[in-house]
Amino acid sequence: MSEEQPIAPHGDGRNAAFWTPLFLAWLLALLATSGALFLGEVMGKTPCVLCWYQRIAMFPLVLVLGLGLFTSDVRSVRYALPLAGVGWGIAAYHLLVFWGVVSEGLVPCGKGSSCADADVQVAGVVPIPLLSLTAFSGILVALWMARARATT
Repeated sequence: MSEEQPIAPHGDGRNAAFWTPLFLAWLLALLATSGALFLGEVMGKTPCVLCWYQRIAMFPLVLVLGLGLFTSDVRSVRYALPLAGVGWGIAAYHLLVFWGVVSEGLVPCGKGSSCADADVQVAGVVPIPLLSLTAFSGILVALWMARARATT
């Protein structure tokens, strides 16, 4: 007679360790993408040039991290980290432009809305670049945690 082998749960303990921060990074990217689409399509706020660059870095994160979660593949962190890092840099630069630390003349703003305009605030209080920087920061921290947990 053959002995029955117990059915192993999907993913081992190592996968479970990196899955939670990867899920958190995906959730942050999904919320930021949804917020950007809501502001642009529902609220009618035209994104400035720097906002477009931040979208280029944020939107693919939803797909890359989502596929990484679906397949429990830690290699998705390798592809997501550069996108999140570039997006963080653009968001930090955009925030400096918004606060007036960097001259708007140094920004590739031409046609469309201004990168330092007061219209770049949610409810007239919170600057959109600050929201973007916060989202990218959270994603980077979660990705670093996922990478650290996957290697141990």
